[in-house]
Amino acid sequence: MAIHGRKEHIKTRIFSDAKEASITVASEIAALIRHRAAEGKPCVLGLATGSTPVSVYAELVRRHQQEGLSFKNVITFNLDEYFTMKKEAIQSYWRFMHEHLFDHIDIPSANIHIPSGELHVDKVSAFCEQYEKSILEAGGIDLQLLGIGRTGHIGFNEPGSGRDSHTRLIALDKVTRLDAASDFFGEQDVPARAITMGVGTILAAKRLILVAFGEGKAAIVAAAVEGPLTDSVAASFLQEHSNAEVFLDEAAAARLTRRQSPWLCGPVSWNPKSINKAAIWLARRTEKAILKLTDEDYNEGGLQDLLAAHGPAYNINIEVFRSLAETITGWPGGKPVDRKRPGDIDRASDSIFPKRVLVLSPHPDDDVISMGGTLIRLADQGHEVHVAYQTSGNIAVFDADAIRFARFAGDLMKMFRLESKAALNIGERIESGVSTKKPGQPDAHEMQQIKTLIRRSEAIAAGREAGIRVDRLHFLNMPFYETGAVRKKPLGEADIKIIEDLLEKIRPHQIYAAGDLSDPHGTHRVCLAAILAAIERVKDRPWFQHSEVWLYRGAWEELEPEQIEMAVPLSPQELLRKRLAIFKHQSQKDKAMFPGVDEREFWQRAEDRNRATAALYDKLGLAEYEAIEGFVRWTHHELPVGETH
Repeated sequence: MAIHGRKEHIKTRIFSDAKEASITVASEIAALIRHRAAEGKPCVLGLATGSTPVSVYAELVRRHQQEGLSFKNVITFNLDEYFTMKKEAIQSYWRFMHEHLFDHIDIPSANIHIPSGELHVDKVSAFCEQYEKSILEAGGIDLQLLGIGRTGHIGFNEPGSGRDSHTRLIALDKVTRLDAASDFFGEQDVPARAITMGVGTILAAKRLILVAFGEGKAAIVAAAVEGPLTDSVAASFLQEHSNAEVFLDEAAAARLTRRQSPWLCGPVSWNPKSINKAAIWLARRTEKAILKLTDEDYNEGGLQDLLAAHGPAYNINIEVFRSLAETITGWPGGKPVDRKRPGDIDRASDSIFPKRVLVLSPHPDDDVISMGGTLIRLADQGHEVHVAYQTSGNIAVFDADAIRFARFAGDLMKMFRLESKAALNIGERIESGVSTKKPGQPDAHEMQQIKTLIRRSEAIAAGREAGIRVDRLHFLNMPFYETGAVRKKPLGEADIKIIEDLLEKIRPHQIYAAGDLSDPHGTHRVCLAAILAAIERVKDRPWFQHSEVWLYRGAWEELEPEQIEMAVPLSPQELLRKRLAIFKHQSQKDKAMFPGVDEREFWQRAEDRNRATAALYDKLGLAEYEAIEGFVRWTHHELPVGETH
C-alpha cells in the first residue's frame, strides 16, 4: 500500500489488487457495525451497485456466515436505481443488492431502502423528498460507499450536477448509457433516466469511501483526485469532504502523478525500470527522440535527481535507447539456431525450435484483434500454434443474425431433403422466441447454441486466414460464461480445471493471454484469473520450466512503451492479413453488440493502436515500422488481476 501523494486533493490509498482493497473496505464497515452495536445504536450505511463493490459485499457476507457479523442493527440507503425499472428485472439494483448482499445476511427487510424504479412519474418528486427525510430520521449516513463512472459520476450524478443537489430524477449521460449497454443487450434498451441521491446528500455522510478498480477508471480517477473542483466531474466534490478517502488498485491508480511521473512528487529510487519510464516521459513531453535529450531537458523537466545520479544525459539516453531497441523482435517464438555457424549464433537464437505455442483468447475474436500479426508470424515461422477460445461469446451475437442462420439451416435441410421436422422449422421457432423475449432476458438454450455456432464458425475462418490448423483450435466454453445473460457466474473449479487440462495436454513453450482488463463486461479479467490459477497448479511440473507467459492487450487499452518487453513489428502485408482475419468475425463487424464507447470497429481500433505504437517508437528514435504489437512478460510471482467478478 502506497502513501498519500502530495498532488492529490483527496486522501488516496493504492493496493496491490482489488481483493486487498475490498477486504480493507469490508473490514472498516464491519468494525463500524460492531462499534455501533456495542453502543446500542444503528449503523447507517450508504451502498453502491456495479461490479466494483461486489467483492466488498462478498467479504461482508463471508464475515456474517463465518465470523458471526450481524447486520440486525444496520440501516441501508442505496444510491440509485434506473427509472423505470421493475424490482425483479435482472438489471435492477434492487435485485443486485439482494443477490449480492441482503439475501445472505440477517438485516431486517424494513431497514433496507432502495430508490423505486416502479413509481408513476408524478410521484417521483414526493418519493425523493421522503427518501431524504428517511435518511435524516435514521440519523444521517455513517459511511457512504461509492464507485465512480467514466463521466466522473457518483451515484448517477452526471456532469452538471450541483454541489448541493439532492435525491432526484435525472437524465443519464450518453457515456453512462453506453457503459451500461452490455447489461441491457444494447444501448437502445438502457433506461434514459434514473433516481439518484444528490451530491449534497452524499457529502452529508460522515465518512465517504470511493472505490475504483481497473485501467478503465484510471483517467477519471486522476481527474477527480488531482483535478479542479468542478460539477463536470461530480466525484471531484469529495475534495471538500473532511473524511473522504479513495481506495484504488494499481491499475486504477495508473494516471495519478505519483504513478505516472513520481519524480514530480518527491525523491525516486532510480532503477532501470524507473529510469526508462522517466526518459520516455521526458522524450514525449519535449517531442524529442531519446538520443537527442540534453542535460537541460532533464533539469527543466524536474529530473535533476536522475541526472545527478546517472548522468550526463548521453549515458542515460543510450541505456534507455538500447533497452527499447532490445524489445523489438521479428521472431516472437525465438530464432532457430544456425547449426552451420555455431561460432556466430544470434543472441535471439533459441535451442527449442519450433515451439508449441498456446494463445488463450477470452472471446472468439480477441486473438486476431489483439495479436493477429504475431499469430500470423508464429504460424509462418513454423511453430505449432494452438488457439483456445475460453468462452463462446454467444451473448454478443444479435438476434437478427441468429434468425438468419437458423432460417439458412432450415432451408439447407429442405434443399438436401434431410428429414427432420424440428430442424426444418428451426428458423420459425427462433424467430417466434425472439418476438416474445424482453430486453435483457437470457436467450433460450437453443438460441444460445445457434449463437455459439456462429461465433465458432467465424473463429475457424479467422484461424484459417492466420494460418492456424483447424485441429489446433480449441473451444473451451468455460462454464462461468454460459448463463445466456451478461451477468456471469463466479469463477469456479470447473473453469480452472479446463485450463489446467489444456495446459497439460499441449505443454506449451509459450503461452499468450489477454492482459487487457478494461473490457466493459469483465470477461477478460475472469479469464485471466482462471489462467493464472491454472498456471499456479502446473508451475512446478517439469515441462513448465521451459515455458514463458506473455500478456497482450486488446481493443480497450494499449501498453505504454516503458511497459513493453516484446515488440513485434508488422509489415504492411501482415497488417492486411490481420485485418482480413478480423473481418471473418462478421457478427462483430460494422456494429458489435458490446463495442464500449469507442465507435470504431474492432479492426480499426487494432490498426490504429498498432500504428500508434509504431509511430511512438519512431518518434523516440527507433526504426520506423508499419505497426507494432506489444507484449509484457508475466512471471509466476506476479498477480496482475484483482477482482474476478
